[in-house]
Amino acid sequence: MSAAVPIARRTAGGDAAGRPSKVPTPRRPGHTILGVIIIAVMLFPLYWMLNVSLQPAGNASATPWLPLDLSFDGYRTALAEQGGNLVTSLVVSLGAVVFSLLIAAPAAYALAHFRFGKWVVVFLFAVLTTQMVPGIVVANALYSAYSDLGLLNTYAGLILADSAAGIPFSIILMRAFMMSIPASIVEAAYVDGAGPVRAFVSVVLPISRNALITSALFTFLFAWGDFLFALTLTTSESMRPITLGLYSYIGGFVSDWSPIMATAVLSSLPAIALLVLAQRYVAAGVTGGAVKS
Repeated sequence: MSAAVPIARRTAGGDAAGRPSKVPTPRRPGHTILGVIIIAVMLFPLYWMLNVSLQPAGNASATPWLPLDLSFDGYRTALAEQGGNLVTSLVVSLGAVVFSLLIAAPAAYALAHFRFGKWVVVFLFAVLTTQMVPGIVVANALYSAYSDLGLLNTYAGLILADSAAGIPFSIILMRAFMMSIPASIVEAAYVDGAGPVRAFVSVVLPISRNALITSALFTFLFAWGDFLFALTLTTSESMRPITLGLYSYIGGFVSDWSPIMATAVLSSLPAIALLVLAQRYVAAGVTGGAVKS
């Protein structure tokens, strides 16, 4: 009689211990439809931007809903007039990534594994404070300093300015990740004869690949989308990032929107490509320091 009870429970949808098994909740089509509608509304501006860029006549008010009569004249005009600005943005963004990682990676490792006592909290508080300062205040201060140092309208000046946003973020992110690295791994490198620099380069950095890629991606996006520093620290047309070039491209009266939208599409491609390629590294890098090994 007692053996019949568990059998009856299992046949009624329970497990071997007599607990009721979880029945998967059926998907509701209403939620799926709502999600599709929300995504369509969010992506519609991107679609319309692409649609207008492919029109032979760039009047946005007369643009059809579907780009049936395709034309790439807008892209040819955009590359001819804004190609130099795209190159400037690419050089500045990649330079900001390299400079930020060169500063932030050793600083994050030192804060994570070296003993500084209470000074670590003070330094991290100072890093967080730099993130709270409005950008316009920093830009005005940099303009006076750059004018005295001769850094206006230079790649180095824009790289240093854009790194001001990437370095604090990278330090905080990579420190959280490097704190999860067991100290025994670094100590094993010391036993094998490696010094602090060799252990950092050969052991810590390869393990921190996800955090490095995440920091590099966000720093690139910061620099690529920068407008305030570009507007304040450049005065010549030969040294204009794409954000400032697109801003100056739009006049008070615009008769042809195709080149403008084509420029916007071209300026969006690097960010979209990097996000697609690095999304799995970003997810691992952001959550890597959440659990300490």
